[in-house]
Amino acid sequence: MGKVVNCWNEWDPLKRVIVGRPEGTNVPAPEPAWWYDLPLGGYPLASYGPFPQEMVDAANEQMNYLVSILEKRGVKVDRPTIHPCMFNKPVSTPDWTQLNMHGVNNVRDVFLCHGNYLVEATTCRRSRYYEYLNLRPLFNQYFKEDPELVWFTAPKPRLTDESYVKNYYYDFEKVWTHEQKKQRLYDWAFQLSEHEPLWDAADAIRCGKDIFHQCSCVTNKGGMDWLKRMFGALGIRVHHVAYDTPWPPSPDRPDNYHPWHSDVNFMPLRPGLAITNPDWKPRTPQFLELMKKNDWEVIPAARPVYVHKNKIYLTGLYEGKSWISMNTFSLDPKTVFVEAHETAYCEQLDKLGFEVIPIPYEKVIPFGGALHCTTLDIYREGKLEDYFPKQVKGY
Repeated sequence: MGKVVNCWNEWDPLKRVIVGRPEGTNVPAPEPAWWYDLPLGGYPLASYGPFPQEMVDAANEQMNYLVSILEKRGVKVDRPTIHPCMFNKPVSTPDWTQLNMHGVNNVRDVFLCHGNYLVEATTCRRSRYYEYLNLRPLFNQYFKEDPELVWFTAPKPRLTDESYVKNYYYDFEKVWTHEQKKQRLYDWAFQLSEHEPLWDAADAIRCGKDIFHQCSCVTNKGGMDWLKRMFGALGIRVHHVAYDTPWPPSPDRPDNYHPWHSDVNFMPLRPGLAITNPDWKPRTPQFLELMKKNDWEVIPAARPVYVHKNKIYLTGLYEGKSWISMNTFSLDPKTVFVEAHETAYCEQLDKLGFEVIPIPYEKVIPFGGALHCTTLDIYREGKLEDYFPKQVKGY
């Protein structure tokens, strides 16, 4: 028996990681939390079903390549066990029935590892309610092997209709103007109500004693409050961060009216250096002050160059570029995995002194995310550090 779980930030030397699986990924059936409308791929609004097998095979080939590179670098890789309920089957609670599940490709979305703590997030989507079942076998193994592991689950939400804003997506698509959508972004008013605390783990960016958590459409104010109280009791500071959107939006500067996860907005790569999205800029003044007070350099990311052409996707675009380009994964403070087609970003990080490992991942991205989304770092060599000793009062 020894230490298995230890991960205090996004950049310490990586020794163990979970990599997701594309099998069992579906276009989710309609639910109050999310709508998908993919007519070009054969899934117009209100239809749903599994991803085509050829897309699964192509994604598996690229994910297996990532696994091989990680293992050659001395990293132990674990893979989830896919629960049968992932394969386009209906699931229920006493309050509702959901006609299919999302999948387990993006293991970071629902699970947060910080230090020796493993936390299962609430999620806000019925199609992800039972996603934890895929990682429970691994977590149970870690718990038996690591006497210092603290493993717990956030309060399981009911996700009744009261947890959602009625007619949100209809109003978003048919009624609200750009100005109204932008105001809702500023008000942190998306499809979630404040009926119960809700949050996604992929909104969290970890920096030792500080966690930066995005004000997004999958984390509500109650979820943020729960995180601040829970981690505060453990001596960890949680800071909220809201981001802006370009005006007017364009194909090369897409809007951010419905922000999802934080790892396309802000990514620290080593102590004192972080990359930020030049279109979706931080608009929380305390966040910017905290960076400045502690001499962190925050650099705008190079613009994405790859044009996605996916007719079926959970993340990505058809005939468009995406800030999923920022979704990188660090092997250590000097080495970063980057999507191979994002050559401008690779060049930028190379000039900043990083060893860039290009990973072809464009076939994985339609399944809901890129390199950071599909990995959950479990062990990084390092200890708890305070990278922001000069705090901002009230933040």
